This record gives sequence, C-alpha cells and structure tokens, in this order.
Amino acid sequence: MSTSLARRRTTAAVLGLACALVLSACANPTDGGTTEVAATSGTKTKINLSPDQDRVTTDKVDSIAAEVPEAIRKRGTLEIVGSSGSAAPLTFYATDNKTVIGVEPDLAHLVADVLGLKADINTVSWENIFVGLDSAKYDVGFSNITVTEERKEKYDFATYREDNLGFEARKGSGLKVTGPADVAGRTVAVGSGTNQEKLLIEWSRENEKAGRKPVDIKYYQNDSDTYLALQSGRIDLYLGPNPTAAYHAAATGKTEVVGTYSGAGATLQGLIAATTKKDSGLVKPLADALDHVIENGTYAKVLGRWGLSDEAVTKSGINPPGLPRTDK
Repeated sequence: MSTSLARRRTTAAVLGLACALVLSACANPTDGGTTEVAATSGTKTKINLSPDQDRVTTDKVDSIAAEVPEAIRKRGTLEIVGSSGSAAPLTFYATDNKTVIGVEPDLAHLVADVLGLKADINTVSWENIFVGLDSAKYDVGFSNITVTEERKEKYDFATYREDNLGFEARKGSGLKVTGPADVAGRTVAVGSGTNQEKLLIEWSRENEKAGRKPVDIKYYQNDSDTYLALQSGRIDLYLGPNPTAAYHAAATGKTEVVGTYSGAGATLQGLIAATTKKDSGLVKPLADALDHVIENGTYAKVLGRWGLSDEAVTKSGINPPGLPRTDK
C-alpha cells in the first residue's frame, strides 16, 4: 500500500471514529451504567458500561470447531488472554470495576461461540500476555495486538481489525503530527513493548539522522499517570491506539487527537490480530471463525456497539505482512 493510500485510509477511519465517539453524557449508574454516543448518522447510540453486557452471540459451526486441536476441544474452554490495563473501548472494566468489557472480549467470545468453546478471559500485564502464550498457559491473545514481522517469528496471527495509532495532546495545544519532524525534540509518552514504541523509536532515529533533535520518550505505569503528565504539561503527546485516544478525548473534553498513523508504518495498513503460539494448530480455526462471523453479520454488530465500524476488515488474514523490523 502506498504512503498516501495508507494515510488516506487511516484519516478516513479516524474521522469516522471521532464522529462515532462524540460522547454526549457520562456513564450514569442509575441508567444501568450506559453512556450515550452520537453516531455518524446523527442518531444516538448507547454504549453499555455495566457488567450485564448482553453480548452479541452466534451459533457453533461444527466444521470449524472440528479444526480445533483435540486437547482444547476436550478441555471445552478457549483460554483467552488480554491486557489488564483499562483502555476503553478496547478492553476495560465495567461499572463494577471487575467485569472485563470492550470490543476485544466481545470478539473473543464470538469466536469461542463458533468453535463451540466456553470463553475464559484472563487479564494480565502486557508483557505477560506473551509469556503466557509462550508457555501455552493461554491459547490466544485478543488484546489489540499488532501484526509485526518480529512477532511472526514466534506467533501466528489471524487478523480482525485495522490498526490505527493516535497522537493525543492537550486540547488547544496547536500541535499537529504527520511525521517524524513534528515530534523532534518533543516529550512523548508511549507504552513499553508496543508497536507504538517501535514506531516512535524509529522516528527518533530518523530525526537524529536528519540533524533534528531526538524524541524524549517517557514511560508510565498506567494510563492515569500518563494523562496526569499530559494535563500538567510534563509531556507534549501520548502515542497509543487511536480508538483509545479518540474515546478518551471525547469522554473528557480535555485532550484531542492531533495526528494519526497506520500501526504498520507509512506504506502498509496495520492490522490487529488474534495471536497464538506458532504452530499451535489454532490459527486456521481462528481465522475461519472470524471469517464466519464477518459473513453472518455478528462481527459488524460487535464493532458497531463500540463505535469501531470504520476499523472493520472484510476477511481474516493469516500471518499477513506486518510492521517491518526496525534497524538496530
């Protein structure tokens, strides 16, 4: 994909998402823990933030379920792992502060339905997602995991959503980010071990090679610390998944998305994927299950209820090209 095409697709997705996530009210516990969003059509949709999710479901497909490795079929559960960090609308906690909700667990449940398995959601720190997959403690990761060339050496991927990143700044900052030069000398927070970090490090190196100042990269333990640093002016920008940035900006009114970028770089549209240990035997049934829910419409319903319709894919790809390796 060309640079201009990747940016046009990302921009279109971002504009749609920003419109979909303009919040008109905060969560109201007396209203069952819902929040109202203004949809692109001008109608309003309620996002359910309560522990009673009434998730979209679908039926088991015997032919796809038969593809699942025998040990998992006998166990009867699909051990799913995701990040314990609260990142609406991807994965976060309901109003009871313990029930995991969001688009990621919803899609995981939908895939488990097709495979005839009970979805067992496990939440761990980001780095322990991969530790758990490596040890086969967990079967599959649904946690906004980007396909990268480096990760493909250890994991198999079945894609299910576009990956777009967002630079978030204080509202009215006047900042705009379209490429490396715009973050030269800036203080930018990013999550450790993420593809966002890889992109930011690469941009910093590009700046230095061009004679510009490097990026001052900062790391925080959690989102609340990051946003406190952003509001206090200790950092200029926060680079994270665009759905999270757009949701936070709309919900608080204190920040704004000032730039977007494909999660796979300038020339390739990034993709989010169900992630399983390489050669575990799960990637084909995962991809087939995702294709089935895309075809039967339940996938679109899940993305729609979280305002992420513009990040939909038309087919699940197995191990497609991902974020290239960075020079060392």
